[in-house]
Amino acid sequence: MAIAKRKFDSLVIGAGGGGLRAALQLSRAEATVAVVSKVFPTRSHTVAAQGGMNAALANVLPDNWHWHMYDTVKGSDYLGDQDAIEYMCRAASHCVIELEHSGVPFSRLDNGKIYQRPFGGQSQNFGGDQAARTCAAADRTGHAILHALYQQNIRAKTHFFDEYFAVDLLKDDEGYVLGALVLDIETGEPLIIEAKTTLLATGGVGQLFRTNTNARINTGDGMAMALRAGIPVQDMEFFQFHPTGIAGKGMLITEGVRGEGGYLINKDGERFMERYAPHARDLASRDIVSRAIAIEVREGRGCGPRGDHVLLKLDHLGADVIHKRLPGIRETAITFVHVDPVDTPIPVFPTAHYTMGGIPTNRFGQVVAPLGQLVEEPVPGLYAAGECACVSVHGANRLGGNSLLDIIVFGRAAGNHIIGYLQENHYHRPLHADSVDRGMQRLARWDQQGDGESVDNLRMELQREMENHCGVFRTAEVLQDGVVKIKAIEQRLQHARIKDHSKIFNTARIEAMELENMVDLALATVISAQARQESRGAHSRVDFPERDDVHWMKHTLFFKEGYKLDYKPVRTKPLSVDSFPPQKRVY
Repeated sequence: MAIAKRKFDSLVIGAGGGGLRAALQLSRAEATVAVVSKVFPTRSHTVAAQGGMNAALANVLPDNWHWHMYDTVKGSDYLGDQDAIEYMCRAASHCVIELEHSGVPFSRLDNGKIYQRPFGGQSQNFGGDQAARTCAAADRTGHAILHALYQQNIRAKTHFFDEYFAVDLLKDDEGYVLGALVLDIETGEPLIIEAKTTLLATGGVGQLFRTNTNARINTGDGMAMALRAGIPVQDMEFFQFHPTGIAGKGMLITEGVRGEGGYLINKDGERFMERYAPHARDLASRDIVSRAIAIEVREGRGCGPRGDHVLLKLDHLGADVIHKRLPGIRETAITFVHVDPVDTPIPVFPTAHYTMGGIPTNRFGQVVAPLGQLVEEPVPGLYAAGECACVSVHGANRLGGNSLLDIIVFGRAAGNHIIGYLQENHYHRPLHADSVDRGMQRLARWDQQGDGESVDNLRMELQREMENHCGVFRTAEVLQDGVVKIKAIEQRLQHARIKDHSKIFNTARIEAMELENMVDLALATVISAQARQESRGAHSRVDFPERDDVHWMKHTLFFKEGYKLDYKPVRTKPLSVDSFPPQKRVY
């Protein structure tokens, strides 16, 4: 069959903050840009980011980018690449001001400057007093940023393909990425989008876990596309559990609540974080707070009839502060647990939140693939930014407020590098028909009808197994069992079928391909976690409780073919300052 084709200078897959920031940079440079999104752009998951975006503006307390860099390196449990971290922290203030000028309505101080709230893992003077570094638009910061970027892209005449699903990357024999095969979700018709450059900005894979803070669309599509193209994914064992999801449901209660002065209590009314992090207390880093909550519940100090959660107390803040700075949180609590935080604590428990790993990139947004021992080369024409990428600025644990910063800084950096690439590559490389075949075969596989397991049931089983076998605490035995069970799900997926195409909406085929993506990334996560025999950041091994800088100060690379693992060193040399050597991580 003849497949329709469109040509652009650059293709951006994903319309969250990273994709839209890159697209805006390109459209303003008069490149022709296509943005493919499987939802309407302002429904991308960036819209759910609540607390804010870090930048050392020093509007509330003394601050500078070097302190921010120290906190980010320490927060990463020293697995973050320090050149990329320096680049991000130095660019942060400039990027916040750019967003302000683009129309983001940041909350204000009485003097008119941008309001900044304290967040977990922040300090002044390299580990001193608490900093206030997180620029906020009430508790809807991601919403404000996403809408502003979308409006600016409309103004810049970016071309949007709304409600299109990216099936696979298109490559030539020399390894150049030439665009992607995409699918119109409404009609089910395939479309080839040829592009001189392709940017993956498809977000994380929080849907791997049954209880999570992520939108249902977060199925790791870009990461899985890279895996199928022979590119590894990096550091997938490091999956962040946010300490304060609504207990039993997973909806996010922003760290901004604790930044404003809220705190956690157990069934005895004890402010228990004072035992786990005497200095930072409730504003310790997320991995530490998550483990503390899990320990409180496991040791019998949980709240409620089943003792399965703790309480987040903020009634002492007063109604005015809650109404002004946490209005969305109040609405969420009233809607989902029928409590008003003005007078009643919110029941919370750790919930799957953020993919620290992803597609390996450099600080220019170029996807890099290993050519041999200690040698990496950019994949020509391919870029990645945001949660689907691993620069790595988050290492083993991301600090709150650095995710919005990450997508803006590296979305902008990728856009700038693509502009240079386009100036040197004026013409489209020829696209051969056989480069489309793999994607079309993937589509055809789900056109086959017949008896087989339900995609929905397999998805729920995958999420349950990941939650049971790759959670806040891990052991070799539990991880090995998880590898066996997820490999069995992978085999069963080969025989799954969409029952009767005449009686279902055509999103069933999309959901089946999303499940394929999730299974690949589940295997990457659990196999990488099984191999890393230490505890570092979000990866907490009960059988290896200490961090091991001698043997494990390195990034994990997982390849789809043969479930192969490889490793590469952490880049400990910053761009212009002295490095921060590993220290014992206490808060």
